Amino acid sequence: MSLNDYTPGPHDTQYWYNLSTGQVEEGQQSKITELWGPFATREEAEQAMEKAKKRNEEWDEGKDAW
Repeated sequence: MSLNDYTPGPHDTQYWYNLSTGQVEEGQQSKITELWGPFATREEAEQAMEKAKKRNEEWDEGKDAW
């Protein structure tokens, strides 16, 4: 049971990227230390690592320009 089970009103589903398994979880199912998120959509969570990799590469390129 989660906190959402005890609070009134609608609750948005959140998605988490599991850093250990590489899988997307609907709702927090694993230890928070193994998760990255939350994300609003499954697609956003699925693309999390690729987006981070791209951002890191862009940051590295910008750093070299200094």
